Amino acid sequence: MAGASRGIYNTLFRKNYVFLGVVFASAFAFEMTYDNVMDKVWDSFNKGRQWKDIRAKYVESGDDE
Repeated sequence: MAGASRGIYNTLFRKNYVFLGVVFASAFAFEMTYDNVMDKVWDSFNKGRQWKDIRAKYVESGDDE
């Protein structure tokens, strides 16, 4: 276990610019994943109540706005 933690330290955390890159890349990936998951949760809870679900009832022409 000490060898694995030493390898991670030497690879990711030893140099400040690499550490900052890892932090920013991880934060960006987490934000994108969280945003997609929460959009899917929101859509599942509100299915049938959103404009994208009921648009066909109110728009008669084939033109998109």
